[in-house]
Amino acid sequence: MNIFKKFKDYEKGNTMPDPLDLSNPEHRKQALRHFDWADHGILRRVWTNFYEIAPGAYRSNHPNEEQFKKYAEMGIKSVINLRGVSKRPHFHLEKKITDELGLARYDIALHARAAPPKKSILELLDTFNEIEQPFILHCKSGADRAGLASALYLLLIEKAPIAEARKMLSLRFLHIKWSSTGVLDYFLDVYEARQKETGISFEDWVRSEYDADALNRAYFSGSKSAK
Repeated sequence: MNIFKKFKDYEKGNTMPDPLDLSNPEHRKQALRHFDWADHGILRRVWTNFYEIAPGAYRSNHPNEEQFKKYAEMGIKSVINLRGVSKRPHFHLEKKITDELGLARYDIALHARAAPPKKSILELLDTFNEIEQPFILHCKSGADRAGLASALYLLLIEKAPIAEARKMLSLRFLHIKWSSTGVLDYFLDVYEARQKETGISFEDWVRSEYDADALNRAYFSGSKSAK
C-alpha cells in the first residue's frame, strides 16, 4: 500500500474505529485528531467564515465543539449541515455536540464542484420554510456550498434580487468562480436566464425543468447550454 492510498484511507475515515464510539476516550481522541488534521479543523479554530446572511440566519465553515457552544450561547437554535450524513469523524462529532446542546440539525448534502441534486435543493427549501431561527448553515470551508445555500435563502425567503443573492458566492468568502466551483454560479445563471425568458419561479424551475446532470455536462464541457 503506497503512502497516497494510506492518506486517502485516513482522510475518508476508513482507518477510524468502526463503530466510532465518542464516549470511548481513545476513539474521541482519534476523531478529534482526524477533525483537526484530515478535515483541516486546525485552520478553522481562528478562521470561521462567519457571517450574518439576514436577521436570524448565519453562515460559517464547519464549527468545532467550542464554536458550536458559542453559537448556542448567541441563541442559535438550529443547524443546517450541508455536508450531509457521513461516516467520517466530523459528522459524528457534530451529531454529538448538537444533540448535547439541544440544537435541531438538518443534514443536507450539497456539492462544491457539482450542480446541486434536485432532491437536496427541494429539501433545503422545505428546511428554510420550517426551521426555527436563529439558525446557522455550514459546509466545510463556508465558501461554496454555504454560499449557494445562503444565496438561495436570500432569493427565496428574503425575496432579494438575484444580483444581491449572488454576493454570497464571492471571493469575500473564498469562493472562486473561475475554478470548478464556478458550476454553482452557473446554476444561478441558468435559472436567471429562464426566469427572464419565462417568468418561472425558482421552485417551479427546479421541479419541472432542472436537470443536474445536464447542467454539469454543459458547464464542464464548456457548452453552457443547459436549461
